[in-house]
This record gives sequence, structure tokens and C-alpha cells, in this order.
Amino acid sequence: MRFVFVMDPLTRVSHDKDTTFAFIRAAQARGHQSFHCLPQDLYVSQGFPFATAHRVEILPDPPYITLRRDEGAVRLPLHDVEAVFIRKDPPFDQAYLYATLMLEPARGKTLIINDPRGLRDANEKLYALGFSEWTPKTLVTADRDMIHDFVRDVGGTAVIKPLDGAGGWGVMMLRSDDKNARAIADMLTGEGQRLAMVQEFLPAVSEGDKRILLLDGEPLGAILRVPRGDEIRSNIHVGGRVVPTDLTPRERELVRSVGARLKADGLVFVGLDVIGEHLTEVNVTSPTGIQELSRFTGQDQAARVIEWAEKTARTR
Repeated sequence: MRFVFVMDPLTRVSHDKDTTFAFIRAAQARGHQSFHCLPQDLYVSQGFPFATAHRVEILPDPPYITLRRDEGAVRLPLHDVEAVFIRKDPPFDQAYLYATLMLEPARGKTLIINDPRGLRDANEKLYALGFSEWTPKTLVTADRDMIHDFVRDVGGTAVIKPLDGAGGWGVMMLRSDDKNARAIADMLTGEGQRLAMVQEFLPAVSEGDKRILLLDGEPLGAILRVPRGDEIRSNIHVGGRVVPTDLTPRERELVRSVGARLKADGLVFVGLDVIGEHLTEVNVTSPTGIQELSRFTGQDQAARVIEWAEKTARTR
């Protein structure tokens, strides 16, 4: 089969952490060809989407992953390949939006992970609001006075974050007794011009932020990202430590509640962020964590994703 990965440059790929690397490695091990392209390498001709791409190969030694430039670039009709994996890292900006729109004609013809229409509908912060019974108390507003009133109403401590941030960028604690609180709110809202999300502070964050990986609405498993002692953010790239974990009965109920909606929206590979059994974010653009999960479970979870893609692509 031919799999096309729409993603960032390979120079950003870490062989021992990156989820896309694990997908390409699993696909190669199962005899498939993988191709790499950047979002700007997509184009539409006569109403059909194409990609100018290079075949990508996993190597046993550094650099571990490489483009086969010696074979030259190929122009692939995306409505005719077996699967397209959209693995461009956030933020979901205008270029990302255009990429999903250009892939729209391939919907229903090619397996696309994740569905471009689903990506457009599922802002990783706001999508969780559709499951308010599982989220902490949350306010989305650009109004700075409303933000400070909310912080007082939830006990004096909250967390504020931008709607287009990723990897913990811009996530800050707001305290009613902090003289910096108004400056923080002003900065995140652009002095009342941009929307921000504010959530009640969950003390359980000190124990970790659980990343639950889902495949077609069903859990593959979970990892726990534990923040440093001087941080509230548990993201791996800001120093979060990753340890094994299991799902609690309530978290399994959460997955059942959320999973059906994700599946209906074509959001196949998803990472739910859960703190203290509360859903805080739904990561759909380029979820990570599968290599850590594979090491903890002793199973190649990326191979499970590729095997699912094979079976699904055959039905197309």
C-alpha cells in the first residue's frame, strides 16, 4: 500500500519519541511504501488533490529516517492512494486550514487520518466543551472582568490558556491574590481582543496529566505525564516525566462517552488529556505518545494503527 504523510520537515522528527516515526516504521515493517510531503506540497488540479512527495525510509542507524531523493519526487493523486495521514504539528493556522480544504475532494475515496472536516470542526480546546459533564468548570471569553470574576468563583485559582496553543504554550496559572493576574489575562486576551479559555485549577495535576490514546473510538492505552515540581504543565517537551498508568473505571466511561462522537466525526487517532478524571483537551491534529505507550505495554501500538488502516483502506 501507499501511505502519504503530510507533516513537518523530517529534521523535526525524533526517532525514539515521535509518533509519526513509529507509524512510518510500522508501515515499512509491514511492506508498505510511505511518502512524505509538507502542507505546501499539496495541490489541486482539475478538482483532484495531489501531493508532490518523496518516498521516506526508516534506517537502522542515524539519521534513522530519510527521504529517498535519489528516486526523485513523485506526484501522487491522493484520491487514489490507500491512506493519507495528516501529521502536521499544531497550531491549526491558515496554512493548516487550507491543507484540510485541499484534501476535501479525497474524502470518501481515500482513508484520511484524521478526517479533514473533523479537523476543522475540532479545535483541541473547544471540542471538549461538547462533553461538559466530563470537563472542569470552564469559561471561554475575551472579557477580562469576566475572567477575574470566574477565578474568584472557583476558589481563587484557575488556569488560563490560548485557544490556538499547543504543547503547553501559553498555559498559565491565575490566582486572585497574584498582582500579575490582570497582566496575565491582558496578555492572553490581547487586552480583550482575543478569546481565551479559563478552567478551574485541578490539584490532581500535581499527580500527572493522563494522555489516553484512542483508535477509532476505542482506547489503545494511556501514559501519565508528571510535571516537574516547579511547573503546572506536564507536557513532555517542557520537562514532564512519563510513567505507566491504567484507565480508571470512570475514565473508561469517559472514553465510551467521547469515543462515539469522535468516530462519527472521522477523528480516528486521538489523544484525550485527562486530569483527575476530568477531560481538559481533545488532541486531534497530531497526537503524540504512542512510542512511550508501546514501551510500557510491550506491544507495538503503532503497528495496531497501521493494521487498522490496512483493513479500513481495503474496504474503500
